[in-house]
Amino acid sequence: MNTLLKSTDRGFADHGWLQSQHSFSFADYYNPEQVGFSDLLVINDDHVAPAKGFGRHPHRDMEIFSYVLEGALEHRDSMGNGSVIKAGDVQLMSAGTGVTHSEFNASDRDVAHFLQIWILPASQGLTPGYQQKRFSAADKRGRLQLILSPDGAEGSLQIHQDARVYAGLFDGSERAQLSLERPRHLYVHLARGRLTVNGQPLEAGDGLRLRQLEQVDFEDGEAAEVLVFDLRPHELPHRP
Repeated sequence: MNTLLKSTDRGFADHGWLQSQHSFSFADYYNPEQVGFSDLLVINDDHVAPAKGFGRHPHRDMEIFSYVLEGALEHRDSMGNGSVIKAGDVQLMSAGTGVTHSEFNASDRDVAHFLQIWILPASQGLTPGYQQKRFSAADKRGRLQLILSPDGAEGSLQIHQDARVYAGLFDGSERAQLSLERPRHLYVHLARGRLTVNGQPLEAGDGLRLRQLEQVDFEDGEAAEVLVFDLRPHELPHRP
């Protein structure tokens, strides 16, 4: 059974400097039907006002990655990392035994738009770590580019979970097929544009749960940017 989450059914928080839409329950937003999927716990679609951001705060035992769609974020953390994450960049922070960090819009003029995503790690108490890499539009054009994997395959960032994340750009006649070696759960988040996935039309902000599949087709894109999560075949997140 496939389950569609429409963009308009997501949670919403307006903090003034931050406009955030939640695909899954987060902070003050709780929906008992949206508490994660497999090991995927959070997808927040965030717009951050110029020169504003998230002050230093802690995390632990979580794989947290940011996918920047527009603008840039300035990152600082207790591991000594400092960087600017621009559109097209992927940042992965393994919180492990504990880390503090801050994320601010690096521009004093333009809004920063990014996805903040949390995935549960396979085990607790890991050594904290930080990775960042740029994946160009050419890397993702008309195909699914692997950006996260448990073994760092194809130049992807290495995540501490049996999960793979792909990013793709599709327009016009461009199409792709994702084939899996065994039945898996997949979550598709359409960041922008329009796209048809296994016959299901999606619009920007929509999420689609796909269960026990070995093949997924992507077609009929209109300025589409999509993230695809290849996940363990269980329904709800549970901590190790």
